[in-house]
Amino acid sequence: MELRPPRSGLDAERGMSAWIDLHHALRRMTRGGGFVFLTDNAVGAAEEENLAHVGANVGDEVDLRRVVPILTCKHTLEYCLMFGSRAVSQGYDALTVLGGDRALGPPRCVPHARDLRAMLRERLPELPLGGWINPHRDIERQVGFLAAADAHADFALTQIVSDHALERVERLLEHMGRALPGVPLVFGVFHYRSANPRTLETLGRFFPVPAEQVRLDFEAGGTAEELTAHAIRRLRGVGADKIYLSNLGNRGTATRLKRILEMV
Repeated sequence: MELRPPRSGLDAERGMSAWIDLHHALRRMTRGGGFVFLTDNAVGAAEEENLAHVGANVGDEVDLRRVVPILTCKHTLEYCLMFGSRAVSQGYDALTVLGGDRALGPPRCVPHARDLRAMLRERLPELPLGGWINPHRDIERQVGFLAAADAHADFALTQIVSDHALERVERLLEHMGRALPGVPLVFGVFHYRSANPRTLETLGRFFPVPAEQVRLDFEAGGTAEELTAHAIRRLRGVGADKIYLSNLGNRGTATRLKRILEMV
């Protein structure tokens, strides 16, 4: 699952409520054997730092070995390198390092995420590092980035994929099987809560959204949970055995996820 820390700048009451929701979601997910990727200023929106609260306040209630912070290059280099050291010292077992959207927020401290992963690998050789791959772009080139000697990616998350574009998933798996058979891929699946045209248009700025197909799926009577479960089943059917879910929210997360998994 991918979860987002609370937005920065919330007042004390709303901030506390948001952290409580996240705490409950983390606890239930990790106790149930799941893993959580915690975003870093997702889609350019300023978020509270994912290490700051979680590492300091959840105590023994959350197994931090099942929480994987995401770090983008949209910070100072000093901050990014210290972030890796803090993650290790607080008990996290892995870190995902992404470039971050060039069009939003502050500039990157290094040109590419692989540059930061190389520095972190030199400083923290014991820390598994994750990368990123986009099945919607030239697949051979994308796999080449991960296969390069300087990629330093022990696993990789994918951009959000859809069960309406399974051929892209199949092609990516085929190329990865040849070039990097030992590197796990975790495919992103978005939980569409509705077919609201304005929402789908906004989402389309960040990843390819099959808006017409989503609209038809809801019009056919499917619930949000049913449609997400159907997408997971179809992705598994072509070999995508590792999946993270995005947009489940921080409140009622475990219940929502349970309903989805019961239908998978």
